[in-house]
Amino acid sequence: MNYLDVVKRLAPCGLDCSRCASYANSEIQRLSRELKEQLGNFGRIARLRAEDEPVYNNYPQFLEMLDVFIESNCSGCRGDNDLCPITCRAKECVKEKGIDFCFQCDEYPCQEMLEGYLGKRFKRFNDEMKEKGAVEYYIRQVQNPRYE
Repeated sequence: MNYLDVVKRLAPCGLDCSRCASYANSEIQRLSRELKEQLGNFGRIARLRAEDEPVYNNYPQFLEMLDVFIESNCSGCRGDNDLCPITCRAKECVKEKGIDFCFQCDEYPCQEMLEGYLGKRFKRFNDEMKEKGAVEYYIRQVQNPRYE
């Protein structure tokens, strides 16, 4: 893994776009497709099992959710098809300043990026990248769940 690969995968704030459920060609997309294929015609069994376990009545919604993951096509914060639901100024800011990540900015940490729960996470991510480097940060963070 090299620095340019990491820049493609990570948002300027340090979130891993490449492991997001909405990201095109993500592991979540691949696994969802594989799970749906493996389930095949399980709907028939789900209807039978629903008599004893009512949760199986939700199987059609489960399949709908898998379809959402399978159809994901977000390019991430740095791409042309950014579908991220998180409103974040970082992606525009780093372009304006000619840097890749927030921690590389002379004004880091700025108050604008540190609001709320996500702001605390962004700071933690960027502090770790600043200390260990973006590549080492990426290698370490892929070992954790994408959604904390």
